[in-house]
Amino acid sequence: MTAACYAAVDWGTSSFRLWVVSESGEVLAERRSGEGMTTAAKTGFSPILETHLAAVSAPPHLPVVICGMAGARQGWVEAGYLDTPAPLTGIVKAAVTVTDANRDIRILPGLAQRSEAAPDVMRGEETQLLGAISRLGSGSHLVCMPGTHSKWVRVTGGIVDGFSTFMTGELFDVISKNSILSHAVADGGSFEADDPVFLGAVTTAAKSPALATNLVFTVRSGQLLHGLSARAAKARLSGTLIGLEIAGALSTARPGSSVCLVASGALAGLYHSALSALDLKPVIIDADEAVRHGLAAAANAIWPA
Repeated sequence: MTAACYAAVDWGTSSFRLWVVSESGEVLAERRSGEGMTTAAKTGFSPILETHLAAVSAPPHLPVVICGMAGARQGWVEAGYLDTPAPLTGIVKAAVTVTDANRDIRILPGLAQRSEAAPDVMRGEETQLLGAISRLGSGSHLVCMPGTHSKWVRVTGGIVDGFSTFMTGELFDVISKNSILSHAVADGGSFEADDPVFLGAVTTAAKSPALATNLVFTVRSGQLLHGLSARAAKARLSGTLIGLEIAGALSTARPGSSVCLVASGALAGLYHSALSALDLKPVIIDADEAVRHGLAAAANAIWPA
């Protein structure tokens, strides 16, 4: 049987993912649960981790590298922030050791942009970047990592110059549930990534971001005056918010930067379609693969063979 070399963990606010990996990089076992930081802060990080390791018969002294919210102030052990501009390799060097554990456990830090005008933080996405960078090569890149709080990161030659967070996913949730638009999108169901209403909204918002709140209101007025269906209203709201996000991200990009999309699932499809509608052709990297490769790069640097 192939021997385990280390375990890698992506510990989010509401999710837990663990992979046991061999020296050759083969994933020997995988565990997923909803025991994110919110749960672990109450029940204990170590018991959750050890329960999952025991479930896959991991060796008692198998080392573990962790990224994400386990390193937050409210997490297991605080692994602060590496200030930008920062080389991605510096993330590994700044890893924090969990001193009261019975095995070697390292937690990777996040990244901070301490500009007075544009303060920003990320935690977890920096490890996706570390895993994606080998695909990007030299030059300047604008990396999109969509989510509840989407990150757009400016990377040049392996150095993170800066980044911007867009609350697109959270705004969509708040607006669709707690504003007057909730009536327009109620029971709207899902829509396809190539939906013309979605793509039209993306294009309009990206070209006219100054009209942001007006464009959002057309979700309501379009239904009242033109019979916009609930599904189409939902597509218009999503497209408008994503179009505004892309316009904002592009406004801070270095000229000539390539665009990379690090995403999985439905969001990958939506953002790929949105970027394509704006004549942007992103390099696409699966988010799950990116975080695994980033954790692998960290583990190989911390515990070289």
